[in-house]
Amino acid sequence: MIAIGLVLLIIGLVAGISILWTIGVILVAVGAVLWLLGAVGHAVGGRRHYW
Repeated sequence: MIAIGLVLLIIGLVAGISILWTIGVILVAVGAVLWLLGAVGHAVGGRRHYW
């Protein structure tokens, strides 16, 4: 999710499409939160680790 968000951020920046930039920021933020929760040991979506 973080990788897809970064790709959308880059495409949105290069192409000047603000909706891709916004979606990319949201995906990066959600991916980072899920990654941190999984790294701390909380079960995320029934999984012990979130990759």
